Amino acid sequence: MNTNKTTKRVNVGTVPVGAGAPVSIQSMLAVPAHDIKGNVSAAKVLEEAGCEILRVSVPDADAVKTLESLKENVNIPIVADIHFDWRLAVLSAKAGADKIRINPGNIGDEAGVKEVVKACKARNIPIRIGVNSGSLEKSILARYKKVTPEALVESGLYHIGLLEKYDFDDIILSLKSSNVTVMYNAYVLAAEKVKYPLHLGVTEAGTENTGVIKSSAGIGGLLLRGIGDTIRISLTDDPLKEVEAAKKLLSAIGMRNEGIRFVSCPTCGRTQIDLIGIAKQAEKRLSGVKKNITVAIMGCVVNGPGEAAAADIGIAGGKNSGVLFKKGKIVSSGIPEDRLLDTLISEIENM
Repeated sequence: MNTNKTTKRVNVGTVPVGAGAPVSIQSMLAVPAHDIKGNVSAAKVLEEAGCEILRVSVPDADAVKTLESLKENVNIPIVADIHFDWRLAVLSAKAGADKIRINPGNIGDEAGVKEVVKACKARNIPIRIGVNSGSLEKSILARYKKVTPEALVESGLYHIGLLEKYDFDDIILSLKSSNVTVMYNAYVLAAEKVKYPLHLGVTEAGTENTGVIKSSAGIGGLLLRGIGDTIRISLTDDPLKEVEAAKKLLSAIGMRNEGIRFVSCPTCGRTQIDLIGIAKQAEKRLSGVKKNITVAIMGCVVNGPGEAAAADIGIAGGKNSGVLFKKGKIVSSGIPEDRLLDTLISEIENM
């Protein structure tokens, strides 16, 4: 299941975005910008975890050296994140960035934008217009009195027009807000007006628990409507958790088929095993398994196998014991509780 095929295809390095390409997963390095070794190390971890496009802050000219080192040491596309100074965008383009992200509210005047376009066009580097509710242009904010979906989209459309004015159309648009409803409605409106790929995200979403919930609501809801081409789940936490959460989200809505999908019941008065503990351990021990299967962890045999009949394999509890089932059919029963999980994992390994 891919994204809306009507958007333009934009290539970020080797990763296609838009026009029906698979939704790509992004994250951003959180290491201080001048710590070259630390950024390269963190980037390698994120690449291994499944990050497909990686952004790095470029707050000054010295930070361009970090960008250059990242390009030399990792294989995924690197995006230069630019605020305030268009000259840094030009330097980053010359240093080999695979995409430039500029913030319309603070990048500078039109002359500077023209220079960024010139540098990117010469090297076939796309630009992401990163509209953000926290830095919306003062003139737009004055008209709307507050951050609204319409205000975010107006900002995006203006800057798209500015890039198009200089014959540039390798554009990706984001319209981020910390308010999920505002963000959601902004992207719905933009999808009606814009032909370019959309980068989805809830900005300043919060810590892992809150941030994943808010991002899943906003990003997941949009993807289910066919809106969105690349995503970042922003968390006040280790960027590795952003990548893990994004993978789980895409899997949950059927956009990724690698790795195990879990089904587990919420427990009830019939449960006579440590279902919560077993389910958590199962998820942990099977986290690295790439098999495209659905695994069920159910509380009781009364209706566990039946409710999880679509699962490829699963276990259901009894009185201090349980059963192993496949496609709703019990294949082994009377398994002691302390052997249930090992039995399940052994069977999965042999599948």
